[in-house]
Amino acid sequence: MAAQILAGIRVLELGQLIAGPFAAKTLADFGAQVVKIEPPGQGDPLRKWRLLHEGTSVWWEAQSRNKQSVCVDLRRPEGQDVVRMLAAEADVLIENFRPGTLEKWGMSWEALHALNPRLIMLRVSGYGQTGPKAREPGFAAIGEAMAGVRYLNGEPGRAPVRGGLSLGDTIAGLHGALGVMMALYQRDARGGVGQVIDAALYESLFNLTESLMPEYSVFGTVRQPSGAALPGIAPSNAYLCRDGYVLIAGNGDGIFTRLMARIGRDDLGQDPGLARNDGRAARVQELDAAIGAWTIERDIDDVLQAMREADVPAGRVYSVADIATDPHYRERGAIIGMKAASGIDVQMPAVFPILSGNPGAVQHRAPTLGEHTDAVLRAAGLDAEQIARLRAQGVIA
Repeated sequence: MAAQILAGIRVLELGQLIAGPFAAKTLADFGAQVVKIEPPGQGDPLRKWRLLHEGTSVWWEAQSRNKQSVCVDLRRPEGQDVVRMLAAEADVLIENFRPGTLEKWGMSWEALHALNPRLIMLRVSGYGQTGPKAREPGFAAIGEAMAGVRYLNGEPGRAPVRGGLSLGDTIAGLHGALGVMMALYQRDARGGVGQVIDAALYESLFNLTESLMPEYSVFGTVRQPSGAALPGIAPSNAYLCRDGYVLIAGNGDGIFTRLMARIGRDDLGQDPGLARNDGRAARVQELDAAIGAWTIERDIDDVLQAMREADVPAGRVYSVADIATDPHYRERGAIIGMKAASGIDVQMPAVFPILSGNPGAVQHRAPTLGEHTDAVLRAAGLDAEQIARLRAQGVIA
């Protein structure tokens, strides 16, 4: 296999839980060497989140693949010295503490930049490093609410719902990883130096909110929750069949004509007033009723077959059990297996996106707590006596 595109890039991960570690996982999947700093004792709290096998989260196995674990107590001056020593040789440092935490530990951007001018620092937080809310605690759910995403999720007149995943964290992590790649390019291809990437959870989500702000700024329109539909784009909805729901996206002009022909409603498909999206959006209830009247008399498989024949985008609503057995996922290699340190086999998403020349790969299982402490510190220049002394003091584990 060709060399991974980030081979030789050294990343020091100080973050915990999801956002910072997800950014580091993304870089590790494409070859970066990621040294994850964990507190002695329990380590990253994610080790105990969701479903555990022999005391360790199976989520941990996916989130921390390709990483090395080093246990250092960051609250002690000696531990901070160890991290500064590692940061002096790193290309990237990732942290997602509340703003001000690293400064309190004597590891501000200014201090680390003076120590290592080539260092790139990714700082992920709820509200960013500046502004009136910067020092407030911020989790994904709060970021989703502040970005306007939670307001839109759910049925009209009902309580707003979340997507069932910590989207604010992972989307901020992806934005952070993108920022790191751009900063590496500026440093290495254009003769630049290190810089800070300030990735806020709410801003990363706000970046995905499509037309919300343009429409509000021009028309004063506040988009409202719309359940399964996509307001202003028609027809696109979830439609009830005899055995569940199917999603049909007939909102392209040509697609709409084919969809109406397939369900026996050429009267709608050939209506000049429905030839473009604005006309269809004005009559969306009529169109949804026509499609729903057709799907309710059929099973999902029959609807999907009919949509394939008409070349209309459609799909069933997958559970994870559906994903696990789907032939397209398998043919694409989108699911991979990894043997955990405990010996169990854990399936997880593969590495995305797929690069033709330098694809990413999962080469190492997630580490046990402190598995690489000695090896990493020896490589950084500490001898056996120094390592033993730090361990005896409780600085490392």
